Amino acid sequence: MSVSTMPAVPTIDLIKLGFDKTANIHYQLCPDDLIAQTLQLGQGVLSDTGALVVNTGEFTGRSPKDRFIVKDSATENTVNWNDFNIPIETKYFDQLYAKMLAWLSKKEVWVRDCYACADPAYRINIRVINENPWCNLFVHNMFLRPADEELEHFSPAWHVIQAPGFKADPLLDGTRQHNFAIVNFTKKIILIGGTGYTGEIKKGVFSVLNFLLPHYQNVLSMHSSANRGEQGDTAIFFGLSGTGKTTLSADPNRYLIGDDEHGWAGNTIFNFEGGCYAKTIDLSEAKEPEIFHAIKPGALVENITFLDGTNQIDFSSSKITENTRVSYPLYFLPNAAKPSIGKNPKNIFFLTCDAYGILPPISKLTAGQAMYQFISGYTAKVAGTEAGVTEPKATFSACFGAPFIPLHPGQYAEMLGKKMIENEVNVWMINTGWSGGPYGIGKRIKLEYTRAMITAVLQDKLDTVNFEKHPVFCMFMPTTCPGVPSHILDPKTTWADKELYDARAKELAQLFIKNFEKYAGGVTEEILAAAPAI
Repeated sequence: MSVSTMPAVPTIDLIKLGFDKTANIHYQLCPDDLIAQTLQLGQGVLSDTGALVVNTGEFTGRSPKDRFIVKDSATENTVNWNDFNIPIETKYFDQLYAKMLAWLSKKEVWVRDCYACADPAYRINIRVINENPWCNLFVHNMFLRPADEELEHFSPAWHVIQAPGFKADPLLDGTRQHNFAIVNFTKKIILIGGTGYTGEIKKGVFSVLNFLLPHYQNVLSMHSSANRGEQGDTAIFFGLSGTGKTTLSADPNRYLIGDDEHGWAGNTIFNFEGGCYAKTIDLSEAKEPEIFHAIKPGALVENITFLDGTNQIDFSSSKITENTRVSYPLYFLPNAAKPSIGKNPKNIFFLTCDAYGILPPISKLTAGQAMYQFISGYTAKVAGTEAGVTEPKATFSACFGAPFIPLHPGQYAEMLGKKMIENEVNVWMINTGWSGGPYGIGKRIKLEYTRAMITAVLQDKLDTVNFEKHPVFCMFMPTTCPGVPSHILDPKTTWADKELYDARAKELAQLFIKNFEKYAGGVTEEILAAAPAI
């Protein structure tokens, strides 16, 4: 393959970084070239819609236990060290860095200059170096793309170096196993090795922003999607994977700001990214038309299988993984906001998939409850999603993104609470999970009902309805909602056995209280007082 020459390859910069000058460098290739090279190398195939389909190999998801942060003077007393923010010594980072550059210097590499943060005031220039072309396509799709004239004087503030083929030696390199993702805040480098799962690139940069923006610039970083209406009203959707964050923000009647990562600075909401990374399991044109039609030339689809004898994607198949994904640039969507920025939100939605069938399908939260639920970050896994899970299992992920937040959750919650109060933002909890009983007994709340609830909020149609207080979780449930059967709004009424509902509600409340114990020392009395009442 020939070395890319347009625009100019930043060879000198890469040599300064430690690369051998003989490395074969492909710089800033367009998607068509990256797709052609992937096909030529036998690393992917095209679907019948023209999207590139790849298999990420051994890892089809992130590996949180193999994500490290270099513990040094910049992080020792600022990072909230825990099971997600795992420390590693500088010497091991330096050792792996040298090994990775030696490895990559003997190979072809794909280099892309891009940036994060749509608000120019917070823009961070990033140079990503990949071992294969399809990972570089992912970078093109997911990060913000500089104009050609900006590339002439592009100066990266951070580097991401990703080599799926390079494996660490745990006995020598300080890692848990052969794969790793390491963030070094002092040297401003992210190393990713031993895994081809592209989400590690995306979430590595997100982790960096979750440290830098709140800590140094008083910007709240959020694991959320966001959209805005014709009148400029912004809505934010927080939620863990599988709760509907991407699906519910993709509203044909509103402009999509972004589907996963945002900042809240002053009176501005801005996207960190330039693309979407959507789940495709059970994707259908009827339910999620925007995502379905984005699977076209230029999109990168990961770990799916085809219908027998065809190149037609079988969206129902989880043969490789439940975590099938597609990445595509925001400009694939006809309703993408340009630029991907909005004003202060009028409404915030916390999305949870409650497989126990306890929480209301929609409820309004006080400021204290909002901060309590934000820190809790509750959802529930259902049977079959993990080995050994035979019944619903509660999952708590602080700030709806614990694996990506380097600071204490209380710091993010305090910032959120202050912004909510100052801007008089309404906060709602939306249960996209079960009603009438837990998974296996009840039924999942219909997507059309969930969309109707959110539309009602955005159109101010719940402003004049009556609300009732949930007896255990104390959130406020509307008694009516346009487009939604009233009998499902109070979850207890949907259970055949009302006493069993009461008992299970108290059991879930106990799980909330137990989970929150580890945060109690870093939050205010108002937040503590918002715990469920037993």
